[in-house]
Amino acid sequence: MDIPVYSPREIVSELDRFIIGQNDAKRAVAIALRNRWRRLQLPEDMREEVVPKNILMIGPTGCGKTEIARRL
Repeated sequence: MDIPVYSPREIVSELDRFIIGQNDAKRAVAIALRNRWRRLQLPEDMREEVVPKNILMIGPTGCGKTEIARRL
């Protein structure tokens, strides 16, 4: 099963269809998603050398944190 590969720009473009504003957050999430995918493509012995990074989304209620995560 081939999973489509999207660039961060394509991910942001897709998020733009559903989320207004939050440009910095959408860009950060798109880059993190792409980096996570790239790490998974490495050979297993090299994968352990590349430390995965996580995202902590903080902000007031209703600012779009859950919606960004849901749309991914």
